[in-house]
Amino acid sequence: MSIFHRPPPSSSALKWLGLVTAVWVQSISGNNYTFSNYSAALKSLMNLSQLQLNNLSVAKDLGKAFGLLAGIASDRLSTSLLLLIGSIEGLIGYGAQWLVVSQKINPLPYWQMCIFLCMGGNSTTWMNTGVLVTCLRNFRRNRGTVSGILKGYIALSTAIFTDICSALFSDNPSSFLALLSLVPFAVCLTAILFLREIPCSADNETEDSRYFWILNAVSVIVAVTLLAFDSIPNPTSSISRIFSIVLLIFLASPLAIPLHSFLKNRGRSGEIAEALLADESVAEGVVEGQPVIGEDHTIVEAMKTVEFWILFGSFLCGVGTGLAVMNNMGQIGLALGYDDVSIFISLMSIWGFFGRILSGSVSEHFIRKDGMPRPLWNAASQVLMALGYILLAIAMPGSLYIGSIIVGICYGVRLAITVPMASEVFGLKNYGMIYNVLILNLPLGSFLFSGLLAGILYDMEATRRKGGGNSCVGGHCYRLVFVVMACSCVIGFAMDLFLASRTKRLYSKMRVLIKS
Repeated sequence: MSIFHRPPPSSSALKWLGLVTAVWVQSISGNNYTFSNYSAALKSLMNLSQLQLNNLSVAKDLGKAFGLLAGIASDRLSTSLLLLIGSIEGLIGYGAQWLVVSQKINPLPYWQMCIFLCMGGNSTTWMNTGVLVTCLRNFRRNRGTVSGILKGYIALSTAIFTDICSALFSDNPSSFLALLSLVPFAVCLTAILFLREIPCSADNETEDSRYFWILNAVSVIVAVTLLAFDSIPNPTSSISRIFSIVLLIFLASPLAIPLHSFLKNRGRSGEIAEALLADESVAEGVVEGQPVIGEDHTIVEAMKTVEFWILFGSFLCGVGTGLAVMNNMGQIGLALGYDDVSIFISLMSIWGFFGRILSGSVSEHFIRKDGMPRPLWNAASQVLMALGYILLAIAMPGSLYIGSIIVGICYGVRLAITVPMASEVFGLKNYGMIYNVLILNLPLGSFLFSGLLAGILYDMEATRRKGGGNSCVGGHCYRLVFVVMACSCVIGFAMDLFLASRTKRLYSKMRVLIKS
């Protein structure tokens, strides 16, 4: 198709409608981070030790490893098929867990539960790959902002599920799993109708900037609404219903953006896609052989670079440790004397959202202004995260509240920064595969920091219970775990500084291209 193709007036509206439905998908695809909401029920019903329970969470995160299939398929299948596969797989994976927790059936053998948790974890890789690849290609000049918004709503999805379940079902783990199985299925079926790659869509910088500000504002309102509900000690049933209705209205409100875009542009005959001309010209002059940083790489070519492995290692130090806290929050809270840990899960989710949405937009601003490398933001988050782990290790009164907020923010920054960075360093052509190789850090980090480190060290401190299982109460239960994870963040900090120095020239060139 020629780059001088005149897009129909509705192309801008379709692009934004796709982004809105992508936001909805991300709002329900953070179910991988909700394990703590029903892990205690699984541990009790199946008489599991902490190590066995942690290995169930590893099985869930291992589903991310099979995201390589989604990465391969992303260049061969449509976005609609990716979403359909993910939604069906999630329906089966979480549906089986619901049958067990609701006691509709007897507890399944341990290995079967591992398979169903793995399916639930893998389902989100199909959704996320379809959404990210499509939206980053539709908004090539605003990758950081788009990544921050989409990853931000994934963070909010944990709080959305947790708070709606708390509001309507009084934190019933069975009802929570029913939501995890049915709601993503229904939302993905809706997104299938509207989310697709829009070719030759010219960017209107002023209009896009205005719409992004609106999307950011709505997402902040959603986050504040969730925080407000969490601050109510014992909400009545009426308040809970009102909260649920208001939340759904806010989530639907971004539909005004594509509607406004359609009404504004329907009288126009179309525009020449100048932005795509710029993108095409960047690709010119690429010679055969190993591409340089900033050009399109295959996954094999990317893995031959130092930058890829530095990014992979620093990503592991950040998301691996953060995921271990999320997976073990139920037991961390119990060890520190909190019977209900839903507030800490929501805090990590909501503040993770602020970390994602702010880092995406702010890093984009400083690239345009000063050519500031994105890895510097990751480096800053590693330092702050290490301080958060030290605070959790000290286990002072209230430290779990502050630690949850710090870890949530830094985990969010890491995800929102790494997603666009990978596309900038290695190109968008094979981004689906490269992205899914990078997020192998989720199952790897879960195995290393949650399955091995946290599981083994907790069991060393815990006492056996009659009838099976074990328990531990006190700040000592996870102290050594947090110290080791703080050291890992220091290593990640050094890696990020090195990566920033390696990509400094790339981001300087990007600043010039954006301003030209």
